[in-house]
Amino acid sequence: MTRDQRLILTIAILASFVAFLDGSVINVALPAIRDELGGGLSTQQWVVDAYLITLGSLILLAGSLSDVFGRIVILRTGLIAFGVVSLLIAVAPTAELVIVLRGFQGVAGALLVPSSLALIMSTFRGSAQARAIGQWTAWTSAAFIIGPLLGGIFVDLISWRLVFAINVLPIAVTMWLLVVLGHKDERKKNTRIDYLGAVLGIVGLGGPVFALIEQGNYGWDSPAVFVPLVVGVLSLAAFIWWQKRAPHPMLPLELFRQRNFSMGNIATLFIYGGLALGGFIVVVYLQEVAGFGATQAALAFLPSSIAIIVLSSYFGGLSGKFGPRIFMTLGPVLASIGYVTFLSMQESVNYFTQVLPGVLLFSLGMSMTVAPLTSAILGAISAPQAGIGSAVNNAVSRIAGLISVALIGVIVVGTLTVDNFHRVIILTAALLFTGGVVSFLGIRNPTPASDDSAVSTPPLA
Repeated sequence: MTRDQRLILTIAILASFVAFLDGSVINVALPAIRDELGGGLSTQQWVVDAYLITLGSLILLAGSLSDVFGRIVILRTGLIAFGVVSLLIAVAPTAELVIVLRGFQGVAGALLVPSSLALIMSTFRGSAQARAIGQWTAWTSAAFIIGPLLGGIFVDLISWRLVFAINVLPIAVTMWLLVVLGHKDERKKNTRIDYLGAVLGIVGLGGPVFALIEQGNYGWDSPAVFVPLVVGVLSLAAFIWWQKRAPHPMLPLELFRQRNFSMGNIATLFIYGGLALGGFIVVVYLQEVAGFGATQAALAFLPSSIAIIVLSSYFGGLSGKFGPRIFMTLGPVLASIGYVTFLSMQESVNYFTQVLPGVLLFSLGMSMTVAPLTSAILGAISAPQAGIGSAVNNAVSRIAGLISVALIGVIVVGTLTVDNFHRVIILTAALLFTGGVVSFLGIRNPTPASDDSAVSTPPLA
């Protein structure tokens, strides 16, 4: 690599690392936020979903913003905004303010990942691009190990607030590296921003999510619930209608004409919905019901993060040899079985007999799934479409998590109990299993003649 290539890769890794770190650390901090600022399960859901609503809605729009204003400008804006909002969350006096600020943090996060990937795609070519993407994936995946561990230590020994304040350090380093790089932005001509699509997307996602979370407080017959639900559903319908007619749509619907792309994203919806739902409820349950410390709860899924980093490339290679269908089928099914074993958990939980066996099964299943899933999706479209294809898949995975976390309010009535926990676990297992079934029925292994060389990047879990 040249000096500039090394700098750009480091900048891309650090910028994405910040967004990934914040997404992986939040579940561990939720009980501590509730204890200090008040609020019940719905407050915890909003702390997660406020971030996901804006992130999932705007991650596609960020690509257009990068084209119009320049990748480095958007990246720098996202970094500054993410840092400022993180500091504000660290000193927020109320849960309501934390929730509002998390929404703004999602806006900033949406600017980081697409811009950092776009920098890599425009700087590297051919096999060097594939290696750079591989390094980006490996290092950013480390956020899923470091995040919960750091979060648990901060919550147990200092304060949950440091979980957000710590973001300033990697942001400051990245900003300095951008100055050292000294590149001028390249901007594409004749590019327009789909503002209407962005507004319809936010309202379309936010309305139903608000209804799902708050129905436990107000009831389905309350105007405070059914009005946002109806407005949200109508906005989603209008969003699809507009994307078919917009001159520069933020979601190019023609991509979904490719079978593996459309079916792969449907599988992503179920699989990553299950991941978000299970990750949320298990970590919260271990702390609030089973009495685990934040660090102990954070370490519960550590084997899965390690396994995905270590084994993903291995299963990616097997997928290239035998096709992705078998791995996308068996992987989610194994992960589903892993979650079924969590039904043995009661108020008293033994990690080694009731948690670890399921985590190991889940780890193997997800290691078998991640690379083949992304390969199937991006392999179905041309190399020039890889950037937008990856952005769509990332948005789908975020939206899946958004909806599944919102559903917890429908399943868990009142406080979190063993019975409520078991119901959520059953739904988690069902979502993962359905992802495997969708893959078996919908995915087709590419023939050698039609195999595509598009670069694969994993969704933001």
